[in-house]
Amino acid sequence: MKISNVAKSGTLESNDVFIMVSPNEEDIIDIQLESIVMKQFGEQILKVIKDTLKDLGVEAVTLKAQDKGALDYTIKARVETAIKRAIEA
Repeated sequence: MKISNVAKSGTLESNDVFIMVSPNEEDIIDIQLESIVMKQFGEQILKVIKDTLKDLGVEAVTLKAQDKGALDYTIKARVETAIKRAIEA
């Protein structure tokens, strides 16, 4: 699946994550992560994002994530929502 539009989901509130996805012309998955808990949970956050993209069949996307301490299920839901919005738009 290829992303053709820009889409966003989430907020910058505490315990949430803001996700923005956009097309990637190089046909790669490019993830840019900022997190207040990067040292403790950065690898786990990246794993959740990558696994969610894989489950959705996304092969090329630029994803920017600004995490404010979101739990795994919140991250997954925000990524799914942003991808679905990018496809539907």
